[in-house]
Amino acid sequence: MCYAIYLSTDLDDDLSKFNTALVRFEHVDVRSPVITSLEYIHKWYVASKSGCSCTFRRLTSVELGFGAPVDWYEEEENEIAATLTFIKVIRKLINRGAKVDCIDTWFGTEPSDIQQMSVDLSVIEDDQFRFFENYHFLFV
Repeated sequence: MCYAIYLSTDLDDDLSKFNTALVRFEHVDVRSPVITSLEYIHKWYVASKSGCSCTFRRLTSVELGFGAPVDWYEEEENEIAATLTFIKVIRKLINRGAKVDCIDTWFGTEPSDIQQMSVDLSVIEDDQFRFFENYHFLFV
């Protein structure tokens, strides 16, 4: 089992144009309960270098909140770089007027176990962004 990040937007763009060695956007047309709980019509799976969504910055708890990498909490450089790439794409979409949300979930998690969180990118720097397991991020 592993993590899955799903993203949705109202923008009819091919997000695969943002693909890199660390982050890939793959259009999905699956109607699973988690994917259908996304807000917008165009839905994407966000893969990392591992093929799943495992190699991004992530905490299993929101207690520490958003924060830049620190010496006392070891994170892989590829996870940091992949997460920076992801959030820069989100900013590009929002700056174009798009609405965007995403869900970071452990495979098999029930939609009722996923909590929502508004993410105000005007107060969060790119290097502070990280995912939280089983959260639905509503970007503003």
